[in-house]
Amino acid sequence: MISALNRLVDLVEERLDQEVDVGGLAGRLGTTEYHLRRMFSSLAGMPLSEYVRRRRMTVAAAEVVRGDGDLLGIAVRYGYGSTEAFGRAFRAVHGAGPRDVRRDGGPLRAQPRLRIRLTVEGSTPMDTRLVDRPAFRLVGHAARVPLVHQGVNPDIQRHVLSLPPEAHQRLKALGDTEPGGLLQVTDDLDPDAAEGTELTYLHGVAVGAATATPDDLDAIEVPAGQWAVFRTAGPHPQALQTAWAATATDWFPSNPWRLRPGPSIVAVLDRAADFSTATCELWLPVEPE
Repeated sequence: MISALNRLVDLVEERLDQEVDVGGLAGRLGTTEYHLRRMFSSLAGMPLSEYVRRRRMTVAAAEVVRGDGDLLGIAVRYGYGSTEAFGRAFRAVHGAGPRDVRRDGGPLRAQPRLRIRLTVEGSTPMDTRLVDRPAFRLVGHAARVPLVHQGVNPDIQRHVLSLPPEAHQRLKALGDTEPGGLLQVTDDLDPDAAEGTELTYLHGVAVGAATATPDDLDAIEVPAGQWAVFRTAGPHPQALQTAWAATATDWFPSNPWRLRPGPSIVAVLDRAADFSTATCELWLPVEPE
């Protein structure tokens, strides 16, 4: 996976003035565009689209400062149909418009070319199991919320707190299969996983595919497949979020599995009364690499 990500970085560099065919590259490297984008955003700390934009504006800035042709020509060369669109992208990266930078020589905020490396420490083993599950259904109360990488997600917190106590008890009585208990489910996550992008959050339970479920509950159909299950314990949600990040930095690069599209599920096995600490299982849909 590390070599595939570095080949992706090379391809971006070769095609800064063109669209990058991520799906075609993924196919040639024996992986999927979904997995490649998810791993890139996790390891690089930014979506692939943002990295491409920053690199384009870094290289374009050199041409702007050198005075290599008119601004429209530079804009078109890097895929923008007008100087206005180019100027907005340029300002978003550098904090100043191209005309100001051409006149003053700056300011410029360069995006260095990435080179992704795996640092092997081996000091913190990950408690993981692989599970093969038949099709099942996730049912509960869903809401669209923005993605938050660190700390408590206030939109999710408000959604869960808005549910009356009897709604939780009703869900608990309905669940009849693994993962057990009340579940925190995220679905429809953009492969780039940029902070602030919307996803579907469902507070619910897992039921068998044949289980009859009430019409007034939201449902996510989950096809049969394999899952990597990571057990975490400690301060909540920090321990869970640290483990989630470590799946990208440690587990996937070291194991012959890749993410497949599907919901991510958190099952809370045990917790303090104030939820300051918890023991959880993180379920991620996977397939052989």
